[in-house]
Amino acid sequence: MIWRFINTGLNNGSFNMDYDLELVRNFSGSPVLRIYQWIPYCISLGANQDYNSVNQNKAAADGYDIVKRPTGGRAILHAEELTYSVVYPVSEEKTPKQIYREINLALKCGLKNYNHVFENIELEHSQPHFPTFYKDTKSTLCFAVSAMNELNYQGKKVVGSAQRKIGNIILQHGSILCGSFHKRIIDYLNLPDNKLEEIKNEIEQTTTELEAILDEKINYQKLSIAIKKGFENHFNVKLEEEIFVETISQVN
Repeated sequence: MIWRFINTGLNNGSFNMDYDLELVRNFSGSPVLRIYQWIPYCISLGANQDYNSVNQNKAAADGYDIVKRPTGGRAILHAEELTYSVVYPVSEEKTPKQIYREINLALKCGLKNYNHVFENIELEHSQPHFPTFYKDTKSTLCFAVSAMNELNYQGKKVVGSAQRKIGNIILQHGSILCGSFHKRIIDYLNLPDNKLEEIKNEIEQTTTELEAILDEKINYQKLSIAIKKGFENHFNVKLEEEIFVETISQVN
């Protein structure tokens, strides 16, 4: 099987979310792996999350976009990360849950290609009870808990993913945490003052980043290539890279 591979580089929040949906709408039969980043930094909310859960005025004053994701989950500050999306057809052979697991295994393979230390990344083996979790104050954070088959390093989430089935097509996208800037999301959440320290501790305890694990800056180009090879190795496919032409409107 041949997959499409697209590295769209740095773009704003609306472009990044619209592009993922366009890949679904224009699906041609070949699975797609897309790699991208964000300029300016962007807060994304889950499809069912209220905009009032974040301080929109502060985000705007600091130059950050706010967008809704077409998938579920809660607030994420997209900053020092490499984001991926996969568009994949559902079939009798592979259910959405199986696809979710296989994509995360491919991501793990890609991270191992980047550095052998990531051999120690593991898939989460338990599933939280989300109806109960979403009643908790910390549920405002997308990275406050790991879902089944998400990638953890020493018990802390290092890649967060979300999935949605649109017709017979799966859209799955997620954040590969490279630096620690994402933790500043707590500065933009509308939370009671007496809960801020608790939430700050929560994100410290539940997440980690590639830079913290390796104690060095991440080479995003090298990481992109490593992730591409990881998908080729895990799915035993060839990824054909498509040329992406940037335009000024994408970052305005």
